[in-house]
Amino acid sequence: MTRLFVYGTLKRGGKWHHYLAGQTFLAEARTQPGFTLYSLDGYPGLVASTEDQEGVLGELWIVDPACLRKLDEFEGLHEGLYRRESIALASPQSAADTYVYARSIASKPKLGAVWNEPDC
Repeated sequence: MTRLFVYGTLKRGGKWHHYLAGQTFLAEARTQPGFTLYSLDGYPGLVASTEDQEGVLGELWIVDPACLRKLDEFEGLHEGLYRRESIALASPQSAADTYVYARSIASKPKLGAVWNEPDC
């Protein structure tokens, strides 16, 4: 089982939340400072940011190995779109895996700490 921090379309109420069906929601959570979100044409990307003082808001889940394999495929790990990494979370949480955007953020709008799903 893997602790997974999600911050965008996989969150409860998000467009792709059904990928977490049958998994265990633990709590709302925040990363330690040092991460921010960028808008990537309809979905967010979390990136490391030495300037960030807030962290990113999201949710903490426990996912089983089969779900994690599906999420890795969905998030484009094999294409180099995202990397799955362990990151530090703010107290009272400790650490969790998350998907970190692996491509250029040049010309992408900075969102900051929160992803708000656009209305479809």
